[in-house]
Amino acid sequence: MTIYLEFEKPLAELQSRIVELRKSAETSTVDISAELGKLEAKADRQMRDIYARLTPWQKTLVARHPQRPHFADYVAGLIEDFTPLAGDRAFADDRAIIAGLGRLRGRPVAVIGHEKGADTASRLKHNFGMAKPEGYRKAIRVMQLASRFGLPVVTLLDTAGAFPGVEAEERGQAEAIARATAACLELDVPLVAAIVGEGGSGGAVALAAANRVLMFEHAVYSVISPEGCASILWRTADRAPDAATAMRITARDLADLGVIDRIVPEPLGGAHRDPAVAIAALGDAIDDELARLETLSAEELRMSRRRKYLEIGAA
Repeated sequence: MTIYLEFEKPLAELQSRIVELRKSAETSTVDISAELGKLEAKADRQMRDIYARLTPWQKTLVARHPQRPHFADYVAGLIEDFTPLAGDRAFADDRAIIAGLGRLRGRPVAVIGHEKGADTASRLKHNFGMAKPEGYRKAIRVMQLASRFGLPVVTLLDTAGAFPGVEAEERGQAEAIARATAACLELDVPLVAAIVGEGGSGGAVALAAANRVLMFEHAVYSVISPEGCASILWRTADRAPDAATAMRITARDLADLGVIDRIVPEPLGGAHRDPAVAIAALGDAIDDELARLETLSAEELRMSRRRKYLEIGAA
């Protein structure tokens, strides 16, 4: 059953009527196909209208939708023979970041990404996708392994940000994020990053200093959450919608600013409404970008990343 967001309430009511009609059609001798067709066409028009004019805050809610595909779904749909690699070889294994090796449409790759979890138990297990220092150090280890064996790296970003707890700070959260960012920039192999949901703060940037940054149509990417920004600027999280607009966190805004390189379209109504289509579209985009990058030398890959990030925001 689809979970409807607040701004989708009119659509939810219409879809509920369609479901009731379909149930009636199973037991009734009266032909109601014409009426059902009209309602379905109206629901389709309404969804297109709603999603054609989403505000940045509404896109944030779509990006956080609990039924949106997560890292495990992308791995299951795109990566063959995935073998996870656990631990940072220093302290522990952080379940908020999953990393491993596999094949993307026949191409050997290293895959690293945030896993938020799909239900209460898995969300707690993966700490809601908020990584601790050992998660970023695990990512560094796998990136260096990939570079040593000439494997392209694919990262999938979906986190509200790095874990802000005391224990993370005690173990060097800022240093781990900085080193992960540096590891991305120093790679000798192609690196493609994809923001598949919520790309929040340094916790996302640590895995996104890539040659090519892709972003789903309804994903968001920002230095701080809208609620956090609103709490700082206006001392109330109630102004989060205003903050979302001011920060320019949508894919279209970020493409215009040169922060991301490619927008990946989503199925009508968001990736959660047809995960298989969304996952396939992302796979096509990543495959296309890797094919282009594989023609570059190690030095060209490093220099292209350097130029890319030095030019962001330049007049």
